[in-house]
Amino acid sequence: MQLIRKNKALQLTVFFCIPILIISLFFLNLPSSAVEITGIEFIGQAVIPTGTIFQNTPIGGLSGITYDDTKQLYYAISDDRSEKAPARFYTFRIDLSQGLLKDGKVAPVGVTLLVDKNNQNFASSTIDSEGIALTNRGTVFISSEGDAAKFINPFIKEFLLASGKEVSSLPIPDKFLPSRDGKKGIRNNLVFESLTITPDNKYLFSATENALIQDGSEAKPGLSTSSRILQYNLSTNQLEKEYLYRTEAVKPLINITGKYAQGLPDLHAIDNQGHFISIERAFTGLGFAISLFQVSLEGATDIHNVDSLLQVDTKAIIPVQKKLLLDLRKLDVSLDNIEGLTLGRVLPNGQPTLIVVSDNNFQKIQRTQWIAFKLKTESSSRLQRLLRRLFPY
Repeated sequence: MQLIRKNKALQLTVFFCIPILIISLFFLNLPSSAVEITGIEFIGQAVIPTGTIFQNTPIGGLSGITYDDTKQLYYAISDDRSEKAPARFYTFRIDLSQGLLKDGKVAPVGVTLLVDKNNQNFASSTIDSEGIALTNRGTVFISSEGDAAKFINPFIKEFLLASGKEVSSLPIPDKFLPSRDGKKGIRNNLVFESLTITPDNKYLFSATENALIQDGSEAKPGLSTSSRILQYNLSTNQLEKEYLYRTEAVKPLINITGKYAQGLPDLHAIDNQGHFISIERAFTGLGFAISLFQVSLEGATDIHNVDSLLQVDTKAIIPVQKKLLLDLRKLDVSLDNIEGLTLGRVLPNGQPTLIVVSDNNFQKIQRTQWIAFKLKTESSSRLQRLLRRLFPY
């Protein structure tokens, strides 16, 4: 009798263990290491005053930044619409060797003028370059918001890193393009601020800063907006998916100027599994509200076939997941117009860094502000994440 019980117990053990083993082998064979940010610590700032001239160009309007790990250099795009100098991006060196960022530790070392396929500089007001992302093939992608008021279309183009020459362009769906009747498309100055490429260089992501006209209202005091994240496959250069990103509603405590602007100015891919860091930036009439979020596409609804969010039941659409990492207003620093971010060099202790930069709008009362953080991260496989859900304790 005791032998029969042992056999039954063994059968039950095998019955439960084999499925778990099969599932484990399946998940372990998937290249799916995901990054989770578990801590973020401020490690200093540096300022470049407005009016600083480098190689006959005024440094300013820095709206996006990307890091070259091989050369340990940072490339930052200026949103100067070829008015103060030709459209361009800068190369910077940032010294974090002591684990801190201080004034004088951010130095420009190069400037590259953008030229079209005919080797011509972009004419004044024909470009509003806002995002930049480095590839593994000696190029950068750059996004432009265009000018909806003048019916100049936004674009995402690829340029040679060495010469700044345009080499390719990604297609922009018609629903994003400004229309003469004003019933669809982008809102002026609220388009493709963000640009990032996954570490494996397979996908490029951008996002609208605010909602398309046919998707709903732009952000207003106390009212969020519905941005779209766009996912391009870089092996085909085609748009494959879009996702709904809802910004936080920010209500100013006081607004003595009557001006307000809020939206999604940048994203940065931190792994190949659809996880990002995002910036949400609001000008509240009296200073800036800046927040950093960790974003996940897991479970989010693909809306690339939805031309208008106002024409569908949005309750059936699952937006991307967001987790607040840091409200920068809690830092003991005066914040400027933060618009760009990138993961930077790894510190001597092995911790990754995050660098954010401000767009000074070429205004004397503003400055180009660089802020650095060190991050604590954890990597996990799909199996580990599944087991955490099944056995949270």
